[in-house]
Amino acid sequence: MLVSVTPTVPDANPRLQPRRNRMRLWPVGEEVLRRPCRDLTEFGPGLAALIDDMFLTMYIAERAGLAANQVGVDLRLFVYDCPDDDGVRHVGHIVNPVPDQLDPAARRLLDDSEGCLSVPGAVMDVPRPDRAVVRGFDRDGEPLVIEGTGYFARCLAHETDHVNGHVYLDRLSKRERKEALRQMADRRDEVFARRAANVEALNGAQGTLSA
Repeated sequence: MLVSVTPTVPDANPRLQPRRNRMRLWPVGEEVLRRPCRDLTEFGPGLAALIDDMFLTMYIAERAGLAANQVGVDLRLFVYDCPDDDGVRHVGHIVNPVPDQLDPAARRLLDDSEGCLSVPGAVMDVPRPDRAVVRGFDRDGEPLVIEGTGYFARCLAHETDHVNGHVYLDRLSKRERKEALRQMADRRDEVFARRAANVEALNGAQGTLSA
């Protein structure tokens, strides 16, 4: 599924200017990925356009979630289109996400495979809680609470990590990180070629875009 792209709307805040035609995924090692993002304090058409751009970028990259700092935007924001373990699809976004600290006795840690747009081609097992609750705001500044279980909980935890300046490699042992980086080196070109093919297919349908 691809979202429709709304026209660019000027905004007073240059950090919220739509990044259409110039969005790119930032690799692990870039400074914007390794520090906590800033809270968003202005809501308006610039934010709405940025969210649309992020959805489009996420779909081109064939992933289930995307944080703003993965495309170089220093804001606490992520989007997602992710199923849970019951096959229910969850699509949305959240601004300034803060996770609830859940009672350890009421949750389980699950090891399951996890990838990342900023570590292209690598897939590793990562321990995550089987339930997550994240509080924040929607694009209009209205309070928002998102609760997920299973794979969707993993997605919420992964993206919240991103806006806090962490990537899933940080949760791996030294040996596991080395293996993830080896996978990335082996598969990166294949992943980039697939993204480029997705952009080409989209160009034919609705005008010129860039990955």
